Amino acid sequence: MAETYQHERALIVDFGSQVTQLIARRLRESGIYCEIHPFNRVNERFLSDYCPRAIILSGGPASVTEEGSPRADGAVFASGIPVLGICYGQQTMVAQLGGLVESGESREFGRAFIEKISDDRLFTGIFAGESEEVWMSHGDHVAEMPSGFGIIARSPGAPYAVIADPERGYYGTQFHPEVVHTPHGAQMLRNFTHEIAGMKGDWTMAAYREEAVAKIREQVGKGRVICGLSGGVDSSVAAVLIHEAIGDQLTCVYVDHGLMRAHESEEVVSLFRGHYNIPLVHVDASETFLGALDGVTDPETKRKTIGKLFIDVFEEEARKIGGADFLAQGTLYPDVIESVSALGGPSVTIKSHHNVGGLPERMKMQLVEPLRELFKDEVRALGRELGLPEAFVGRHPFPGPGLAIRIPGAITREKADTLRKADAIYLDEIRKAGLYDEIWQAFSVLLPVNTVGVMGDERTYEAVLALRAVTSTDGMTADYYPFEHAFLGRVATRIINEVKGVNRVVYDITSKPPGTIEWE
Repeated sequence: MAETYQHERALIVDFGSQVTQLIARRLRESGIYCEIHPFNRVNERFLSDYCPRAIILSGGPASVTEEGSPRADGAVFASGIPVLGICYGQQTMVAQLGGLVESGESREFGRAFIEKISDDRLFTGIFAGESEEVWMSHGDHVAEMPSGFGIIARSPGAPYAVIADPERGYYGTQFHPEVVHTPHGAQMLRNFTHEIAGMKGDWTMAAYREEAVAKIREQVGKGRVICGLSGGVDSSVAAVLIHEAIGDQLTCVYVDHGLMRAHESEEVVSLFRGHYNIPLVHVDASETFLGALDGVTDPETKRKTIGKLFIDVFEEEARKIGGADFLAQGTLYPDVIESVSALGGPSVTIKSHHNVGGLPERMKMQLVEPLRELFKDEVRALGRELGLPEAFVGRHPFPGPGLAIRIPGAITREKADTLRKADAIYLDEIRKAGLYDEIWQAFSVLLPVNTVGVMGDERTYEAVLALRAVTSTDGMTADYYPFEHAFLGRVATRIINEVKGVNRVVYDITSKPPGTIEWE
């Protein structure tokens, strides 16, 4: 029997595109609750249980023309639910409904302009001029449309740029409306969900808060919850939300591993113990962590070492408070998505703050993850809804391993102190310049490189510090922030004058296209 949901739902069928998450973000921005599920898990039973009002087929790296390439389950097209296929999604829809897709020389990557052929509800509020800018990324192309379809827009390189069968509610775009490079793509997605599928867009953060509180109370009952605070946005919002639901059944544990930013520990303790009156245990475990990391140079080994030690600390603190039934974590929806690869990729373990490898079997606790349906910007919105101070809600992302992964090579307390001081100066200057909220993430990296310099009348042989600052609308793609040279000069001068051990400062202007490593 299908579950009854309080909000209308859209379903995104994932074929492995690097930007599938952006589809979900655009839909949620318009008040549509949606989830992403791999193509091979969506069948008739799933559709019956999930109850979507609209279905979107994502792009993907495969070729429809190759034997064994991914396909949507036939139940998708038998359901009577409106379907929008994007890029690969358009091509598999065409192939499955009786059309023809071919590989050829008509590849199209990057900016393109489409021309409207006929009016359609998909274009409501779009096409003020003769053409619309879009972002193409395809090698295959539609050669013949299935019966019932017509062309509603084309481009010089894609004669079937947008096709539609309005009678059945089937639409396909050869380009990607979800990326910012398609300026009116979000409006097109909204038109599909609101105009064509008739959805109201009734999903709000206030409603999410109310429903999350009810779910936490139902899951926890009279049990006790221990929450690992990292000082970041995710764990902070999770802790406040859980405390609203169950009060003093929650105990927060803040572990200072000696690799936090300057004054971070004091701020966390003050907010949660002083302002919110949440039971909080502050553990100074810096000696334990730094000792375990002594001589460790591999970044992934650092992560796993820190993750294991966090689990050990939580277990010990749970015993001290008389046992805990649940462990709360700030797992986000991107972590969940990445843990289930649509094409069988390497991401098979949900990533979260410190629980890199999942809970060990010896821990007799269940996970409470009240943010696992949210993206980062939605977590910030929930934090504001809960009344968290803007200083916490707007804080730049800071990974659980802290400075450990911003000190390439071996870690020492001296290196951590040096980086902490330099990083504090960098962020201080960013705030003084009024730039903090314009930047998605800014941090310093103490490089494992020394350079010869002259300071005053003496030669020095000291470390190089790299500065990074990136802008991002989605946390998946990023570009460097274009600081003025005068600003970088002020920061470099302060760091060299005030931080012993650094004699050169460089600024990293590398961009992060889709699908590359995290900015850490």
